Amino acid sequence: MSLIRLSGVVREVGTFVILDRIDAAIAVGERVGIVGPNGAGKTTLLRIIAGIDEPDAGEVQRRRNLRVGLLAQEAHFDEAFASAPDLRTAVRRGASGVEAIEAEMRALEEASGAASARYEELTTQFSALDGWTLDQRVEEALSGLGFSEAECARSPEELSGGQQTRAALARLLVADPDLLLLDEPTNHLDLGAIEWLEEAVRRRQGALLVASHDRAFLDATVTRVWELRDRRLTAFRGDYASYARQREARDARMRKDAETRDAEISREQALVQTYRSQRKHGKMHEHEARLARLDRIDIAKTGPSLRLDRALGTAAPRSAEVVLRAEDLVVGHPGGPEVARGVRLEASRGERIGIVGPNGAGKTTLLRTIAGDLPLRDGSLSFGSNVGFGYLAQVRENPIPGETVLDALLSEIPMTAGEARGYLARFLFRGDDAFKEVRSLSGGERSRLELALLGIMPANLLLLDEPTNHLDIPAREALEAFLRETTATILLVSHDRRLLETVCDRLWVVDDARIVPFEAGYRSWRAAAADGWRAGEAYLREQERFHGRGAGAGSVPAGLTTGRAGATAAGTVGGSREAAAPPGSPSTSPAQVRAPRQPKLSKDAFRRQKAVIEDDLGRLGLRKGHLELALMNPTTSANFVELRRVTSELADVDQALAAAEEAWLLLEERAP
Repeated sequence: MSLIRLSGVVREVGTFVILDRIDAAIAVGERVGIVGPNGAGKTTLLRIIAGIDEPDAGEVQRRRNLRVGLLAQEAHFDEAFASAPDLRTAVRRGASGVEAIEAEMRALEEASGAASARYEELTTQFSALDGWTLDQRVEEALSGLGFSEAECARSPEELSGGQQTRAALARLLVADPDLLLLDEPTNHLDLGAIEWLEEAVRRRQGALLVASHDRAFLDATVTRVWELRDRRLTAFRGDYASYARQREARDARMRKDAETRDAEISREQALVQTYRSQRKHGKMHEHEARLARLDRIDIAKTGPSLRLDRALGTAAPRSAEVVLRAEDLVVGHPGGPEVARGVRLEASRGERIGIVGPNGAGKTTLLRTIAGDLPLRDGSLSFGSNVGFGYLAQVRENPIPGETVLDALLSEIPMTAGEARGYLARFLFRGDDAFKEVRSLSGGERSRLELALLGIMPANLLLLDEPTNHLDIPAREALEAFLRETTATILLVSHDRRLLETVCDRLWVVDDARIVPFEAGYRSWRAAAADGWRAGEAYLREQERFHGRGAGAGSVPAGLTTGRAGATAAGTVGGSREAAAPPGSPSTSPAQVRAPRQPKLSKDAFRRQKAVIEDDLGRLGLRKGHLELALMNPTTSANFVELRRVTSELADVDQALAAAEEAWLLLEERAP
């Protein structure tokens, strides 16, 4: 049975057709995902289904008394929600029908009418709507979506835009409509809240229609996919991964059929010309008739795709083996409280590290401190030689310099207008798009411009803060493909789980005001967290590991320069600047401090740490062998610049190898 059915729906804006003859239906309990590039009409379709907009042609049929709830990308609240004394009350008002029955039951109880037939009828309705658990569902929704007790006690009007959108989502889940419409619901959620929402959506009995660029969320929640492409809708069975496979196979089949049809048409045209020249009119008319019956097959337009191959970090020099090291790092805003601290963080050349944690934990603060936007609160931050980085900020408060897109690029690097437009075309700024005013760009266009500005810089360390914000799925996949292949070192803050899973080798976890390394990928971290792993406990183990043996908090290995580098939000490369020595740093060298005896490790901990160290020893040993062979090459010896580079890198590798060997010896002392 269909809840809603669309027949021949058309939507136009002026002379531009957004939706063209859309036919679709949603059944009871069905979960459908809507995918398509930015501007394909996903939000327009949701608004038509919700009844907010009307189609210009076609028909929308809804089941009688159908309850529909829509979460827009930007929340808009009614008076009942905004006037609530606190957030908890505002969310509870989402179940207005349950509250009305509850109020009438209370009035009957006060009037001694609890034994009446009306009270019995109301009790039956209240139970059918699960009214007895309403308060419990409100608490679960608020807690699951990341609201603290203090935030629940605040007025809805005092919340930020992102918090208000999350509150609107909580109210919709509590209301439990027959058809739930969600437009990019994961935009303002952290990883924990996204996982909770997935489970809540799976438990719902009602139907779901969700427009999202979050592929992992779609895989977890939907059983059908609607694709909007070239103003038309095509339905696919299965989750997003199934849809992607079906779409690829369908497109390949259509391309092959189109090529076969084009070959048939060309052959018939050639035969018509041949028989015309030979004056064989009977044969000519026969093939003209065949040609008239052959129509060319129109292939669905996919549009131009974002091209990031060899765009980012093109001219970057080779950095030292150890790109970045932070010891006893404390981050926070000047004059404000401490946000988070870490014992020791290190990034080696070519590593791809994800920075994860709940909203507000300090991920962006950490990245801004590394980029030089914020000063060190305490500790040391060191960069290797030849490290130059580009920084893509999440918060874009300051406008990009330049009146137009083309001006913005030319202000960063000298090149001809033709070269600049050719480069911008790789980021989908084609034709007149290059002359758009920067201030008028949409969120997706702004993200693509910032990627273009970042890409033109010679960066070998990329600091990326939510780089997939406002990007559609094709652009996200292009970015993923580049990040997997680039040789640059990457520090990536993201809530995009697919991006974290496919790109990052290991993580820095920011939680409980602590920053700790996790020597595995995203899936392993979530599994460990489910088994009880906590950042605070890991931080204490890190303290015991490094400071328990008397290591100096501010020691810096050879080849590293202490300080912090500066960069613009759009991605310039800056040099290092001196940072003040941390207060209370030890005056004695590490060699003068006697290391206390460390406790034995568990078998699992010993095995994990030994595997990491042995991997480092193998990798560094192999690299040392390659460099020593390069020194024996006459070509290297005859080139002073190359000889100096190889010699410098060999010194860095020797230093890192010695540190790894020392760590191995210390670990053996703690063997179970």
